[in-house]
Amino acid sequence: MSAMLSTIVRPVEQIARFLVRRAAIARLCALDDDALKDIGLARSEIEAAACGLMTASSRATPR
Repeated sequence: MSAMLSTIVRPVEQIARFLVRRAAIARLCALDDDALKDIGLARSEIEAAACGLMTASSRATPR
């Protein structure tokens, strides 16, 4: 029974994560460029940020 439940739960979790990412991307895209700049994002980085592919260290500016 556990394996059967796992085959149902895993795809549902993946769909839920996908929907959360898409919602985050939509909300970030709705922000103007000044608001994005305030949170440290460029418009071209929205999808990577929403997918968790960016870290604070990857955004550090060289001095």
